[in-house]
Amino acid sequence: KLLLLAGEQSGVIYSERSAGRVRQMYPGVEIRGYSDYGFSIADLAVFGFWEVLKRIFFFMKVRKTMERAIDEWRPDAVCTVDYPGMNLRLCSYAKKNGIRAVHVVCPQVWAWRSGRIPKIEASLNALCCFFPFEPRLFTPSFAHFIGHPLVEEFSSSASVEREKKLVALMPGSRLGEISRILPVLLEAVKGVDCRVIVPAANERAKALIEKIVLKSSVPVEVRLGGARDVLSRAACAVAASGTVTLEAALARCPTILVYKVGSVLAFFARRVLNIKHVGLANIVWEKCSENADSQAVTCDRSVWGGYPMVELLQEDMTADSVRKELKMLLSDDLRRKEIEKRLSMIADFLSLDGDSITKIVRFLV
Repeated sequence: KLLLLAGEQSGVIYSERSAGRVRQMYPGVEIRGYSDYGFSIADLAVFGFWEVLKRIFFFMKVRKTMERAIDEWRPDAVCTVDYPGMNLRLCSYAKKNGIRAVHVVCPQVWAWRSGRIPKIEASLNALCCFFPFEPRLFTPSFAHFIGHPLVEEFSSSASVEREKKLVALMPGSRLGEISRILPVLLEAVKGVDCRVIVPAANERAKALIEKIVLKSSVPVEVRLGGARDVLSRAACAVAASGTVTLEAALARCPTILVYKVGSVLAFFARRVLNIKHVGLANIVWEKCSENADSQAVTCDRSVWGGYPMVELLQEDMTADSVRKELKMLLSDDLRRKEIEKRLSMIADFLSLDGDSITKIVRFLV
């Protein structure tokens, strides 16, 4: 019996693949998740201090319900994917009750609150990391780099022919993100000679995107899903910070990274984050190229300081600034080729022999 928990859309990909592999390796296994206890990903995926605070009683209910499920159902293992605020608490509860607890996707202790490391180690039997620089932050043999599961899914992207004027707009999967970011992106593409597609993560996101697009009068194609296909074919993308920016990197799609949060959260983030960049592609590039051969760090520094992605955050995320970068990407073939070279190196950094999902399953027993 396996309790497999993913609290937001980005984690669903890995949890579904893990469930499929568990069933292959252990026929007859019974798997349950949040949805079996009445909680949907759309309700769980809330971002930001105030948004969580407004729904604190809901999240208290989620925690109590899942702890009761652990007590009554007694799974053989609990495997949680990302969503650390809730999932690590449930792992800790399971481990204290003698149930094996494994977490997938390392909390970003390299960015902030490194003091959490002892607590994380006490909560889990094993931690599966997608980035090669993460395991060395923990006690030896506790955390394991398993390779990034997305790498193999995008392995054929380099051979896909790109549409020269296709732009993918990726405003995020959370409704708050979409409301803050998409209007700016739609304003940015006005006056740019391009075809625009906006893939929506789910039905709720699609409904909001269509509503915002209708108000903007910008000709845009809105799709339900299909983000990876669009990124593989697009000449470039504008994407909200998150897993999608890593997907864009693995699709070798030159991308402008954007993000904007509330003023309180922005004030907090600027004072506690121990990183130069917020984009996963840029973070991986910075941390991995330090230990790579000289070829990895030899690049045209005039193109975004030598990093793979432009980052336009907070007050820098304006329609004018996005439009300027977008026009340069669409018109400058050499610039795009330089960026694509760096993105290919990101995939190399995140590759590891063997199937990453199978490695996750083996840590469960």
